Amino acid sequence: MKTRLLILILTISNFAQPQTDRFTTSAGRQFQRWIEIFNRADRAELGQFLKENFPSDPMRLDDQLAVREQSGGFDLKKIEESGETRVSGIVQGRDTGNFVRFVVEVEPGEPHRITSLSLGRIPRPSDIPPPPRLAQAAALEALREEVNKRVARDRFSGAVLVARHGKPVFLEAYGLSDREKKIPNRVDTRFRLGSMNKMFTAVAIAQLAQAGKLKLEEPIGSYLPEYPNRDVAQKVTIHHLLTHTGGTGDIFGPQYQKNRTKLRTLNDYVSLYGERGLEFEPASRWAYSNYGYLLLGVVVEKVSGEVYYDYVRNHIYKPAGMTRSDSLAEDEPVKDRSIGYMRSAGQWKPNTNTLPYRGTSAGGGYSTVEDLLGFANALLSHKLLNSKYTTLVSTGKVATPSGGKYAYGLLDVANDGVRYFGHGGGAPGMNGELRIFPDSGYVVAVLANLDPPAATSIADFITDRLPAR
Repeated sequence: MKTRLLILILTISNFAQPQTDRFTTSAGRQFQRWIEIFNRADRAELGQFLKENFPSDPMRLDDQLAVREQSGGFDLKKIEESGETRVSGIVQGRDTGNFVRFVVEVEPGEPHRITSLSLGRIPRPSDIPPPPRLAQAAALEALREEVNKRVARDRFSGAVLVARHGKPVFLEAYGLSDREKKIPNRVDTRFRLGSMNKMFTAVAIAQLAQAGKLKLEEPIGSYLPEYPNRDVAQKVTIHHLLTHTGGTGDIFGPQYQKNRTKLRTLNDYVSLYGERGLEFEPASRWAYSNYGYLLLGVVVEKVSGEVYYDYVRNHIYKPAGMTRSDSLAEDEPVKDRSIGYMRSAGQWKPNTNTLPYRGTSAGGGYSTVEDLLGFANALLSHKLLNSKYTTLVSTGKVATPSGGKYAYGLLDVANDGVRYFGHGGGAPGMNGELRIFPDSGYVVAVLANLDPPAATSIADFITDRLPAR
């Protein structure tokens, strides 16, 4: 699922903070006023500031308050540029630990109103050291304390699993699956996955390639000969779709909202978007494309002769022992599936009216943390793919803005020298992460029935602290 522009993710900082009173330029003073008011999170105060000082604000008041809610506010880490009309630097989320680059530009003359304020997540700067890695017992105790703090502030609800060499060493559930009925989450509660389904789609494609039924460098027209847009069919390869380099665009927007409940099969999406042309020439750049993974699901159906959902059940879930994972439609009863809660006007509300009719090959299914461990174990033990294709799907190929490299349905990341691969998912009322550490044997799975970065922040916290070996 498409994540929000300013999703902020995690680790608590103990570094000394630069003082904002160092600002002596017009741009610096405006930034100083904004961050102080932003951090106080008073709606009326922030709204008045924006009205007076940023009348062309592209980030609406509600959006800024949503970022404040997610991040817990920002601490200034360093200034990179400080001029009279422009200031830039790095801040860190207080609750998330994310590093974010800010750029503020102001008018050259009085009253120096803000003309531009941008925030973008960046990897940890090389000159800011990570938290120290801990022995396993200490890392898990720190994790327990951190999760409990977030639960107490109503910032986490879900399940957390840490395993080593295939066996859980930490497995806990927190919060409520249904707030109205006061039903608690359990470790076997089913949570919606968002984009994490892309892992299963990529493995399905790799299985078909391993079996000689398709070629990764072939254009999709070889397998979808009736695809409406011939330019897309002839230029975009399976590899392009797997790596988000095909230029096939996304699905979210007014057209999707208008047809959300009518899109019931993968081919319904092709009928809606199939005439659309390329956004850029394939392989020329990277751009996350849910539509590309929808097309991969259609390829799975054409090549295998099975409905996508049946294929995944038979060839991925079953051999991995994933008995509580699926993508049944929203109008079908699913026992123990949590209700997702999204933040709206300062309150948690069900995300029911945002959900698609059914999850797809791009995302939207559901699983449990133990089933995700089953998937990781099956992948590592070559129950799903042989050694060659396991390496192929998990090895990064294209750099992404987040700092990792996208492989096939998996993000390959070197976190302060410690490698992991996996995938996350996030949408209103849902967030999840699966991270597989091949060198140390750890697996981290976190699922939440709250907005991002509820699960991602927990996954980042323990990722920074687990032993490297």
